[in-house]
Amino acid sequence: MAASRKKPNILLIAVDSLLSTHMSCYGYPKLTSPHLDEFAKSATLFENTFCPHVPTTSAYASMLTGRDCFGTEVVALRHKGPLTDKVRTLAEILRDNGYASTCVGFTGNSSSRGFDNYLDYEAWETGAAYLPKAQSLNNVALPELERLSKSGQPWFVMLRHMDPHSPYLPPEPFNRIFYQGDEFDPANKSMDPVYAFKPFRDYFMHWIPPGVTDKDYVIAQYDGAIAYMDACIQGIFEKLETLGVADDTIVALNGDHGETLYDHECWFDHHGTYDVTLRVPLIIRYAKKLPAGRRIAGYNQHKDLAPTLLELAGVKTKDKFDGTSLIKLVNGKATSFESEFYITECTWMRKHGWRTPQWKLIVALEPDFHFKPPVELYDLVKDPDENVNLVHRHPDIVAALTARMEAFIAKREKALGITNPMLTQDDWHGYGCGPFTSSRQAYDTLHIGDAAAARKLQARSRAKKKKKKK
Repeated sequence: MAASRKKPNILLIAVDSLLSTHMSCYGYPKLTSPHLDEFAKSATLFENTFCPHVPTTSAYASMLTGRDCFGTEVVALRHKGPLTDKVRTLAEILRDNGYASTCVGFTGNSSSRGFDNYLDYEAWETGAAYLPKAQSLNNVALPELERLSKSGQPWFVMLRHMDPHSPYLPPEPFNRIFYQGDEFDPANKSMDPVYAFKPFRDYFMHWIPPGVTDKDYVIAQYDGAIAYMDACIQGIFEKLETLGVADDTIVALNGDHGETLYDHECWFDHHGTYDVTLRVPLIIRYAKKLPAGRRIAGYNQHKDLAPTLLELAGVKTKDKFDGTSLIKLVNGKATSFESEFYITECTWMRKHGWRTPQWKLIVALEPDFHFKPPVELYDLVKDPDENVNLVHRHPDIVAALTARMEAFIAKREKALGITNPMLTQDDWHGYGCGPFTSSRQAYDTLHIGDAAAARKLQARSRAKKKKKKK
């Protein structure tokens, strides 16, 4: 145990629905993240980190195991059953190396297995005009950081921040910092298609103020939520300094997935495999082993996080990872990891695809509730916002990317002796009707009510898991 005390602490600041493109340290013109900008100056920032497996449950499964979706066997938001016992989580590996661990804000999810302690805070709207999610997290996390730091053991703490996740309800003055217009202007019709989208309409009506007509007001609430969270995260950094453990703590900030604001008709959510959902921030500070102010352009993914943290902590393990430690990018032994990779989404649609530096292929595994075409192809160089579907213009490229994707799937299936988990999700939506046979069926079936209903949707698989155990 004496040797374990010399190991650094690990603080994983995991943020739900955080667009790196809306952080000022990633080039966003609005100053949404001043404290994280300062943090990045003392850390290493990764410019091209991807969440290949949307949404939350599958993303965290990769982050916390170092495996892709074939290794975790997790692809759906409402994953059924526990995480496979074929893999160990970061918390479980660290426990065997003398670490105490606490998870804040992710209790019961299959991907959060292995922590010693689970703490919760209010992260969903309860009818109030504003919801101080990040401060509620701090109220729970700061005493826990103090307790662990005084224990004599190295610790691993994961904080799951929810501020950029809808409902976007930053408190004053953050709700007006990025908006000075008239959100009720009757001439502005930009919110009309949002309110017309029946599956989400009731949910939006529950937290967007009545009469709001301007989409930019809602986007400003998202930006304000990031700025508010940023201010609260500074409180966590200050706590580490006060406790005298800042220099002995690896601090990593990573997003689980991005967010679709007014993009692709996926209004103010995080479904789809467009780059606004796939791109996530990753910033890691540990002055003893990582350079300050370095920006790394090489491609990397969620599966690379766990092996990176273990290497930084000096923890050796026999566990096998699909990911690779990012130290290779930092020290120049590699300029980039996989430049093309398999992408999946099983949130409100069931789709998979293949992404290269130039091309994005998206293939629907069943009809979706947006009535989108079954196959989409985008030129990411000429059309980085993915607005022009080139599927009919370049059938040869569609065929080539499809062949690459299918070859990769076959290789992974053979290596692990499993069926692609994307193909075994007949009731991924939880409605008991099997795969949708038409977009109309999907549109008429899928629905979020108020914020409480949204929370229940995320918890549905956990409830089923607990029921089976009884």
